[in-house]
Amino acid sequence: MPVLRTSTLGLLLAVLSQTAWAKHADIVHKTAPSRPVLLELFTSQGCSSCPPADNLLGKLAKRSDVIAMSLPVTYWDMLGWKDTLASEANTKRQKAYAATMGHGAVYTPQIIVDGVTDIVGSREAAVQAAIDAGARESEVIDVPVSLHETKQELQIGIGASPDKSVKTPATVWLFHLRGQATVAIGGGENDGRTMTYHNIVGDLKAVGQWKGDALSIALPRSEMEGLPHDAVAVVVQHGGYGHVVGSAMLSHPDFAPVE
Repeated sequence: MPVLRTSTLGLLLAVLSQTAWAKHADIVHKTAPSRPVLLELFTSQGCSSCPPADNLLGKLAKRSDVIAMSLPVTYWDMLGWKDTLASEANTKRQKAYAATMGHGAVYTPQIIVDGVTDIVGSREAAVQAAIDAGARESEVIDVPVSLHETKQELQIGIGASPDKSVKTPATVWLFHLRGQATVAIGGGENDGRTMTYHNIVGDLKAVGQWKGDALSIALPRSEMEGLPHDAVAVVVQHGGYGHVVGSAMLSHPDFAPVE
């Protein structure tokens, strides 16, 4: 048997190591999601079945592979407690999803995954399965979204469609988020409970249309003044309430770099 010199052996080990790492990196590239999967939890402080879903969203909000948002709705206010975080814009969004999906009614807690999958928000295994499915799909259908904030404006960059033949219009949504809020509930079905909510949507609006080509949008910082938020999320969504093809989140936008 020939004897390998030390230098030759070291070179061989280095090549083998690089080959193994290349295989590992290829596996990571194939399994890691190209963009975060979007989770929208429609919830209410007046809903007795919502706390488990709210707690689950708190766990999911810590993950880097998802954008997990709470959208408190208003229609359970009639049960004796007015949700302190709810907005009609959130309620309108959930009803638009119901109409798009052909549902006859809305409910809480409901999680919508990437605009197309409807799940009871407290069913952790089902939510995780939907996240996994969304991650696999994002490898095929992924429109890159970048966010950058200066002291003057929020700059949104949206890449071109990977399929050049696709020109289906998509709405570009901007969400203002509060990272966390703790509420002592003083009435209704959850009377006496203290709940912590995460990534609460305080404001949402359409800021543009994406038609398959690269797009840049600059929004003045003055439009965000007075809004209670410490993060923003941008979502590119077919038809306004359809399939999400791009998403990004920027935390603590008030700490803009000095230009």
